[in-house]
Amino acid sequence: MKAKLRLYSKAAGLILLFMAGFLIATGLFPAIGLVRPPAGARQIRDAIKLRWLQRFGRILNLRIDKSGSIATHPVLVVSNHVSWLDIIVLGGIVPGCFAAKDDIAGWPVIGYLSRQAGTVFIRRGDRTQILQTAERMAWQLRRNGNMLVFPEGTTTDGGDVLDFHASLFQPALMTHAAIQPAAIRYLNTAEESAPFVGDEAFVTHLFKMLALDKIDVKLDFLPPIESEDKTRNGISREARSLIREALRADDSVGVFTPRKPENQASKLTA
Repeated sequence: MKAKLRLYSKAAGLILLFMAGFLIATGLFPAIGLVRPPAGARQIRDAIKLRWLQRFGRILNLRIDKSGSIATHPVLVVSNHVSWLDIIVLGGIVPGCFAAKDDIAGWPVIGYLSRQAGTVFIRRGDRTQILQTAERMAWQLRRNGNMLVFPEGTTTDGGDVLDFHASLFQPALMTHAAIQPAAIRYLNTAEESAPFVGDEAFVTHLFKMLALDKIDVKLDFLPPIESEDKTRNGISREARSLIREALRADDSVGVFTPRKPENQASKLTA
């Protein structure tokens, strides 16, 4: 009974949060753009998104053990990708915009809010569109805003870090922005339940997360990588290596237990 009451309470809080998100996206964000210059408007919107995602995390009872610090703006944050929860974890700490696969734009509620929040959507296999995406990401970095991406291009069960898509590092080279690797792992009961892989629907997984008493997460911000005089392939390999080493270091002290990767379907961000 107590567990059901907790679930209903969290669900009600989330409904109210999404209602507030619609009001912010449809009313407040456009108004801010009318009364403030672009740079000032971006900063205010980023701060509001940060607070909204932090509230989302509190409803889920995310317990984040964070180490390391973010590099000076602008920065391209790159992380391993386990779940849609990664967006709440990173977005509640780092102000900025995410890059996401374009199928998310069609998701009910989430798609609309993502578009209004400035998410850059990526369509795979279209070279022209990929170049346009890189330009939009570079534009955000040139405006001293952060970009957050998941270069694996799919979620995994956290057992390993897949090869990174090097094209997602191009905007950092175009703007000479630093690359900030981040390693995410879920602990305790969340280690098995947090991964968003296979054919599970988002709503089903969301309610599974709401049913948990808490969600323990370890988040490590690793040393930034300067993009000057480097190639995107070289940077992508270096960032992946740093993230894998961080996960293996946790494994060596018993914090994280990697699992053998299974057949995983692409679920979320690119």
